[in-house]
Amino acid sequence: MLRLKNEKEHILHRLKIARGQLTKIISMVENDEYCIDILHNSLSVQKALKKVDAKIMEDHLKHCARHQMQNGDSSKTIEELLTIYNYK
Repeated sequence: MLRLKNEKEHILHRLKIARGQLTKIISMVENDEYCIDILHNSLSVQKALKKVDAKIMEDHLKHCARHQMQNGDSSKTIEELLTIYNYK
């Protein structure tokens, strides 16, 4: 869970921008627009979502994971991280 209001607002803002871009991509596909233009937009959305993922992970490590580890539940933290990165 994102802790600081401004962090949450920042994430929501980025996600809404990505949603708008995705809506545009859908329209481009429906209108048979040039494939490379569609790909440029798609890559842009993917990059934006990766940045969102990184911010959420940073927040998780700074707050949730730290709390779990301080309370002696490091195995849960390790399991979550391994799962999210598909190592398990």
